[in-house]
Amino acid sequence: MSESKTNLFGSFGRRRRLQRQIGAERDRLYRIAWSWCHDSYQADDLVQETLARALAKVDNLREESRLQVWLTQILANLHRDHYRRTQPETGQDTDLLPSRDDPEEHADRTQLITRTRRAIGLLNDDQRQVLTLVDLAEFSYADTAMILNVPVGTVMSRLSRARRRMREILQQQGIGHADVVPLRRPQ
Repeated sequence: MSESKTNLFGSFGRRRRLQRQIGAERDRLYRIAWSWCHDSYQADDLVQETLARALAKVDNLREESRLQVWLTQILANLHRDHYRRTQPETGQDTDLLPSRDDPEEHADRTQLITRTRRAIGLLNDDQRQVLTLVDLAEFSYADTAMILNVPVGTVMSRLSRARRRMREILQQQGIGHADVVPLRRPQ
């Protein structure tokens, strides 16, 4: 087999593998998009556009190991473009973390989750993005900086301000440190 045919088949196999991996990232991208815009329809649109752009430009991905960062960077750019055109909605969704608690504990947990989501909604867009990328999506500071196209120091300061603001908001609502619900879902 000639070298050009080998390269063609190798590139075809890489493209198919990346297409499957891109499709598998849909749920993770949706959670990030929803945390930024708090609108299920807008989040779905952002994810669909992200996936469409990624699939169209899959050959531009240089490092396969950086697929999640690359996809989230596309999502962040699309969100930024959309945010420039419209004001974000801050409606709250009723999707809750599963609970095996008794009814009283479940009601308390539901109330905590609702208050936490409201507090996140009160953050400015830059702080909300950094908080969700680092604390929810578990990206490193460097990856978050790359996704948002800002220096690492900016990520660190925005995250610090976001966490401080979250504490202030939750304390104003009478929620102490011991009561706070973690942002990450249990594994």
